[in-house]
Amino acid sequence: MSRSRRKRRPTAKRRFAIFLGLCLIAAGAYVTVTEVLPNPLHEKPDWKGMDKPIFVQGKLLDEPAEGSGEQLKLPLSVLQETVDPNIRYEKGSQSLIMTTPAKVMHLQTGEKDAQLNNKQIQLRFAPEEKKGLLYMPIQPLKELYGVTVHEDRNTGAVLLLRAGDTVQTGKVAGNGDSKTALRKGPSKHERILADMPGGTSLRIWGSEASWYFVQMDNGYAGYVPKSKVKLGEKKTVEAVPEEPTQAERNWEGKPVNLAWEAVYQKKPDPSVIDQLTGVNVVSPTWFSIIDGEGNVRSNADTAYVQKAHARGMEVWGLLNNSFDPDITSKAMATYETRLNAINQILEFAKMYHLDGINLDFENVKTKDGENVSQFVRELKPLARAKGLIVSVDVTPKSGSEMWSRFLDRRSLGETADFIILMAYDEHWASSPKAGSVSSLPWAGSAVRKILEEDEVPPEKLILAVPLYTRIWSEEVKDGKTKVSSKAVGMKTVNEIIAEKKLKPQYLEDVKQNYVEYTEDGIVKKIWIEDKTSLAERVKLAKELNLAGVAAWTRSFGTDEAWDVLQNISK
Repeated sequence: MSRSRRKRRPTAKRRFAIFLGLCLIAAGAYVTVTEVLPNPLHEKPDWKGMDKPIFVQGKLLDEPAEGSGEQLKLPLSVLQETVDPNIRYEKGSQSLIMTTPAKVMHLQTGEKDAQLNNKQIQLRFAPEEKKGLLYMPIQPLKELYGVTVHEDRNTGAVLLLRAGDTVQTGKVAGNGDSKTALRKGPSKHERILADMPGGTSLRIWGSEASWYFVQMDNGYAGYVPKSKVKLGEKKTVEAVPEEPTQAERNWEGKPVNLAWEAVYQKKPDPSVIDQLTGVNVVSPTWFSIIDGEGNVRSNADTAYVQKAHARGMEVWGLLNNSFDPDITSKAMATYETRLNAINQILEFAKMYHLDGINLDFENVKTKDGENVSQFVRELKPLARAKGLIVSVDVTPKSGSEMWSRFLDRRSLGETADFIILMAYDEHWASSPKAGSVSSLPWAGSAVRKILEEDEVPPEKLILAVPLYTRIWSEEVKDGKTKVSSKAVGMKTVNEIIAEKKLKPQYLEDVKQNYVEYTEDGIVKKIWIEDKTSLAERVKLAKELNLAGVAAWTRSFGTDEAWDVLQNISK
């Protein structure tokens, strides 16, 4: 055979060229498939095969439901995450407590007996513990919170909707013969979760560029081109109706002008109320929680209430915690002890025909702050049912462990009718430095922090002002200045100024008058509370559209105080 007719074998170079060509063809095909053509591959959702998965706005939650239909139960952790973070479980008594502005419900694990607004009710199904989780029956959740659910029989999916949720509905475009891919992500190159026939009902939870994030009734959630969706109506889950009570309506658009009445051993003469020009609420310090069981002591006086009502004033009886941290820890620790205190103060309110309850809890351990907030959550609906206003006194925000940090002002503002900011003691009794009890810049900053940081609505925030000041004494001993103080009312300061023929000096920085004098070699300093300082605080309250003013305390005030404070209504 001649050499010319012998078959040639490919060289290494030629083989490489062929291989490279095939790779380029494959790569081109891959690019065509992955970058140009829609992805034809399917995959199942992550939750497929789970029993009773729960979704909120298309998002899969961590824990599943139990049961179905009327026997459906939802995990406590899911409810706390999505419906109400304040649903409370107390392990010791296995108590579950749910609160709204109008209702408080107490349930116990494994028990069908329950309490709604302090009255016995019977549940069809009891809360239960299963697989280490607490499960709540659906019916009381619907009644209290207005939640609705959609269950799918085939997949077991539970779609949970909350009161106030707005859902944009829609349908897949086309007829029953056409199919539209529901994709895992907002791209045609994402895998397909389901092929949806035309006309399939959708809930539209969001959008991204030219894609909608949607969910079918069976729980499948993913992305579909906007062009493939025909929008329907928007539906809003109705909230449980809660009409304002007459007591609440009485204060709509009406500023509060409150005067506290400090009651110690001796009951005040009711005729002192005649001095309070313009005041529309008096709050006597009548009630105290006196032990860890939540028992309440009363110093109330029917004659005082009758006199106030005759003058057209409301009476908000003040309940304090005896300013005892240990009593507070025990009395606020359980539903039973809190309810004991609540039932007693409500009974006193009925007995003395009170119009409201003012809470003044001070000297409280930070760890007990949540229990104090829970006390208010449980008190409010029960007081509301009796036609009572609930207000809570708070201090300015600070790092003080026992006097400020325990107060959750945001939560209290959401629950109570009013929050009263006690904007005084900028310089307290044992302060190492003499100064104003409440300079205007300090008081203004305290107000704005609560409005801005804790988002308490201004129409709920009352500015409390001091009718007292301190006479500061500065004595130099051994080269060091010793500072001490004594609290006095407005009348006492006026007498000192007149007796010593002092001329007050106006201090622009604090917006107050000031006097200084020497007595027995000791320098005396007074930042004066008078019509000038009070007028500045009334002006501040009006500029910030606050709910009103409150004054501590009636016995420290003079006629000029009431004359100025009544301007909150003008």
